[in-house]
Amino acid sequence: MSRLLHVAAGPYTPPAPARELTVTAADGARIHVEVHGPEDAPAVVLAHGWACSTAFWAEQVRALAADHRVVVYDQRGHGRSPANPACGTEALADDLEAVLTATLAPDEQAVIAGHSMGGMTVMAAATRPAVRAHAAAVLLCSTGSSRLVAASTVVPLGEGRVRTWLTRRILGSRAPLGPVTPLARRILKYGTMGPGSAPHMVDACARIVHACPRKVRHAWSQVLDLLDLDHGVRELTMPVEVVVGTADRLTPPVHARSLAAALPRCVGLTELPGLGHMTPVEAPELVTGKIRALAANHIPTARGERAVHAEESA
Repeated sequence: MSRLLHVAAGPYTPPAPARELTVTAADGARIHVEVHGPEDAPAVVLAHGWACSTAFWAEQVRALAADHRVVVYDQRGHGRSPANPACGTEALADDLEAVLTATLAPDEQAVIAGHSMGGMTVMAAATRPAVRAHAAAVLLCSTGSSRLVAASTVVPLGEGRVRTWLTRRILGSRAPLGPVTPLARRILKYGTMGPGSAPHMVDACARIVHACPRKVRHAWSQVLDLLDLDHGVRELTMPVEVVVGTADRLTPPVHARSLAAALPRCVGLTELPGLGHMTPVEAPELVTGKIRALAANHIPTARGERAVHAEESA
């Protein structure tokens, strides 16, 4: 039985793209990409997290596309990007690099925003030429660079071997998620969202997460379990802003604080009281505002200015 990939009505329904394309990564993986907004507008690239899809960014896409060119893509195996045997941080970096190269002009810069595994993608690709060339600024939402399982508070126990063991089995479960039922919504809300999240927010996230294929969800859980991208954080030399919810159980605020301390040019750390892991859905206006401000402050406004900036950065 096919599943609805996202909600079909309401503010979290994905808008229709101006155009779609398929980008081929270095290892041949095919990546589904959507472009929204005016072609000559400042560019924003959005990378979603584990078990999500382009639909996760619906609110940001709708708001930003009025005066930005917004590029969103499905991580390999997610959404409309076919599964690929290669799963790992280098594959994530390959895909982001391919998307940037395919959608941006050689001298064009953009704001790159990554949520959860999308933020890890940016860290993994920090030294890649395309990221160096195209990233004017970065927004990291609800993410971390290492010790994800050990620091997770999905299991309500004190930190230690027992909690880590249980968390690893929950997050790495091979069990199918099944249909989106009231119980499924309650479970997803507990694990990934703040207690005050509105029902329509929970439903939007549940539809997206439940649409992720079971094998893909499990394969990437193993990558996240072993994640160590601390070195990548130190290579993000462009302006970077960090956002986290204080009730985030998957990537608690300890990760955001560590990122802010390690980043060479952290331009802000925002902790959102009572919000969970799905910050772009739970606080859409705030996240959109952060992206818009980074674009206004750091993207050169004309091609000539881009060339000057690129020469200065060389």
